[in-house]
Amino acid sequence: MRVLGVDPGLTRCGVGVVDGVAGRPLTMLGVGVVRSPADADIGLRLVAIEAGLEAWLDEHRPEVVAVERVFSQHNVSTVMGTAQASAVAMLCAARRGLPVVLHTPSEVKAAVTGSGRADKAQVGAMVTRLLRLDAPPKPADAADALALAICHIWRAPAQNRLQQAVALHAAAAGAKARQAPHAPHAPNALKGRTR
Repeated sequence: MRVLGVDPGLTRCGVGVVDGVAGRPLTMLGVGVVRSPADADIGLRLVAIEAGLEAWLDEHRPEVVAVERVFSQHNVSTVMGTAQASAVAMLCAARRGLPVVLHTPSEVKAAVTGSGRADKAQVGAMVTRLLRLDAPPKPADAADALALAICHIWRAPAQNRLQQAVALHAAAAGAKARQAPHAPHAPNALKGRTR
């Protein structure tokens, strides 16, 4: 499975491509950041992010795009920029018919380091180790993007099994409902009674 991980941001949008399957050594195919100038109009910044993400999609041809789920922070302007960059990543993937998965920061940290409260240095160190790199990717946004891709590769088999189980359960429940005999109308209890 080839996954493009996207750590959304308006100034620096981390991107990383990882190839592999759960339980086997993973391979990094590319890592970097897509940048937009902080002094540019918001519309132009989003266009720059879109162009950069499209170039990554063209070059690496991922099967899935994993995006960090935006969560509430105290700084509303930061959340807005992150959410806008996240939407651009989802749009680029959807335009190509690629599945998009969202993972929370704590899910990614737990998958990669074993702790949902790991700091950026711990995530970077584990990404370096898991992908057999010489040094942690810089900036941290790039390492986070690789961590997203790793998280999805490792979580996908369990998520797929869960989705299949839910689908089978729903299908079985639907079949059971269709096979259940319809209850006959209750006879009118008052019928035939005299006053």
